[in-house]
Amino acid sequence: MDAPSLHIAMFPWFAMGHLTPYLHLSNKLAKRGHKISFFIPKRTQSKLEQFNLHPHLITFFPINVPHVNGLPHGAETTSDVSFSLGPLIMTAMDLTESQIELLLIQLNPQIVFFDFTYWLPKLTCRLGIKSFQYLIVSPATISYTTCPTRMRIGSGGTSNDLMQAPKGYPVSSIKLHAHEAKYLAQKRNWEFGSGVLFYDRLYNGLSLSDAIGFKGCREIEGPYVDYIEEQFGKPVLLSGPVIPEPPNTTLEENWATWLGGFKDGSVIYCALGSEWILPHDQFQELLLGLELTGLPFLAIVKSPIGCDTIEAALPEGFKERVQGKGIVRSGWIQQQLILEHPSVGCFVTHCGAGSLTEALINKCQMVLLPQLDSDHIINARMMGDGNLKVGVEVMKGEEDGLFTKESVYQAVKIVMDDENELGREVRANHTKVKNLFLGPNLEAACVDDFCQKLQDLL
Repeated sequence: MDAPSLHIAMFPWFAMGHLTPYLHLSNKLAKRGHKISFFIPKRTQSKLEQFNLHPHLITFFPINVPHVNGLPHGAETTSDVSFSLGPLIMTAMDLTESQIELLLIQLNPQIVFFDFTYWLPKLTCRLGIKSFQYLIVSPATISYTTCPTRMRIGSGGTSNDLMQAPKGYPVSSIKLHAHEAKYLAQKRNWEFGSGVLFYDRLYNGLSLSDAIGFKGCREIEGPYVDYIEEQFGKPVLLSGPVIPEPPNTTLEENWATWLGGFKDGSVIYCALGSEWILPHDQFQELLLGLELTGLPFLAIVKSPIGCDTIEAALPEGFKERVQGKGIVRSGWIQQQLILEHPSVGCFVTHCGAGSLTEALINKCQMVLLPQLDSDHIINARMMGDGNLKVGVEVMKGEEDGLFTKESVYQAVKIVMDDENELGREVRANHTKVKNLFLGPNLEAACVDDFCQKLQDLL
């Protein structure tokens, strides 16, 4: 007998990098007949409607985002503001609590998925609804940075504490460099909306929710999930890799034509996420490193700090030297379709979770260039030195965290060189993971198991 369908409410953090994966998951659940009520900032709804593949089961409920002093009028998500104003978007999201309460009373879902609104479990508990903290970051990151063992050391420890994995951490190869530990120690004091520290917000959600969830599968995330279950004493569920459905659009003609002019597997695609802005000297080192490879490349990056345009920031003579085979642009691009293109042989990535999934299901090899973000750093270690070894990380200075054009060139050379022993190992591992993800039953089995465990939770 089929299990009864669930009614799930989704309330992700107001950032496109969270709203989109929540919608991808909603599609997987709706495909199995579950009903989704998706809470979304009013003006952002139109950006996501095209990705709703089951509009008869996934209903958007627009949220009015209150104005907070310091935010531009009409700002709703982190993509509407600079990185430094993100905490004010969180404050605005916290102010939607009464709207959310009314919606939950009216809709009466059985369970609510959330990530940063740590106050939600108390609200749902009062209404007899289950709360489920579904995180976009990896279980490896949460278990390293935010487990009770770590959080009990004052505010989570100094940079020396953070250099070491917490007691009982399951994978010995994940270690931080000095500059990363220093940054994460500073982030311990980062206020993230309504005067609440970022890690306290996360930790309170983890502690108060009925269960915790992540994207991923046991074959890769198993040890970290077991560790979190043991640390928090509650169920931890995995939704599967949540591979995005193929887009119903084709690659824009200009990119299709340009990429089509190069031989298979020869182009480097470099994209560093929607929020990472490099200092000017690092921006130039990155581009000079790509030029050093002698290969065609497409780099999608933001104008560096202190420069108004990409054009003004380019190294001297660079544009003329790479004419016809090197393109540097900013703005949005059809990344999923670019990575699928047969010409693309290497992907230089900032190690965001969505980008890594898109890379792992394609043939292009990965060069890992994480930014200073706990999830990107731990993802890079997992993919590079950790239990997977499916990419090569760009070497950086231990203390200053700076990379050079030579270190960019070296990493690309390793993954692209058939003769290189490490490159061969990385390519073989990548193929194994790709075959696992795209195997006939993995994702379906993961999502079915996830749905069954949600039923058990109720």
